[in-house]
Amino acid sequence: MFKTAKRNFHKAMGRFTASMELFVTVLSVAVIAVGGWLIMDEKLNYIDLITFNLYVATFISPVRKLTNFTELFSNGFAGLHRFVELMRTEPTIQDAPDAVELTEVRGEIRMENVDFSYEEESEVLHDVDLTVAAGETVAVVGPSGGGKSTLCRLVPRFYDVSAGAVRIDGVDVRQVKQRSLRRSIGVVQQDVFLFADTIRENIRYGRPDASDEEVEQAARRAEIYDDILAMPDGFDTYVGERGMLLSGGQKQRVAIARIFLKDPPILILDEATSALDSVTEAKIQSAFDELSRGRTTLIIAHRLSTIRAANRILVVQDGRITEQGSHAQLLAQNGLYAKLYRTQNLEGSNG
Repeated sequence: MFKTAKRNFHKAMGRFTASMELFVTVLSVAVIAVGGWLIMDEKLNYIDLITFNLYVATFISPVRKLTNFTELFSNGFAGLHRFVELMRTEPTIQDAPDAVELTEVRGEIRMENVDFSYEEESEVLHDVDLTVAAGETVAVVGPSGGGKSTLCRLVPRFYDVSAGAVRIDGVDVRQVKQRSLRRSIGVVQQDVFLFADTIRENIRYGRPDASDEEVEQAARRAEIYDDILAMPDGFDTYVGERGMLLSGGQKQRVAIARIFLKDPPILILDEATSALDSVTEAKIQSAFDELSRGRTTLIIAHRLSTIRAANRILVVQDGRITEQGSHAQLLAQNGLYAKLYRTQNLEGSNG
């Protein structure tokens, strides 16, 4: 669709530009030809011909500018139309009219008979019952496409459940204001988004009113403070578009520093180390352990080595929690978790 539209646009602009250039060229040729004929007929002198040529040149310049402006205007108008359309789009998730502020969050999460599907297609989650105690660390593992990330995205209400309820400290997340809900939840994802700004301001994004001292303390706790001091401008080092001037591990630790600064009672780690090599993962695992201490933590992981601090492990398969328990209990069950564990250990020993 986009390719066809661009092809038609370039064809139309090509025809328009070619027509304008033909008109301008013919105009110059016509002036010289007619002027030459009139000079030969002694009805015009060469000074008048030069004058007419200057008139034509003066006329052609704004015509060329108009041609260029037409293309710029069409591109700009299309961009403006898309921008206005985007700004007028209403979020599908809205606060209830009687929504309340979520305050003094302890961090207990409860899912009651939760079903979920995207746009009434086949269900992604089926009849999920889960209780996570305040301060508990729960790991969520399982095959790709099983519903791990979807399960955790229901907690900050990125989506609304199709049936059942998600509750924090006994309060349905649909009955609280989204701003207060998400202020109480910190999310560290695999793909970290950094703004084209300094490291200081990227960390401060976790809590915009934080002081410089608090930003630096968060960097220490995320174990990136020494790396920052080694950079040319320290905390005022520019990170580039989407943090392209930082390594993957450094970007991840900036995201961890944001969460330390935000200090939420609930933490979600969504495959936060899956894009990192094993050496870098080992370096920041201690930062994750420190980050999850004293918080209700959900860890979505493919690498089972990243869930060693979990109090409980859930295995999600085909939208259901098929196994749960400690590492030792799940190995004893000899189910899907044991199979995943043996497979990863075998790959690690072969590597």
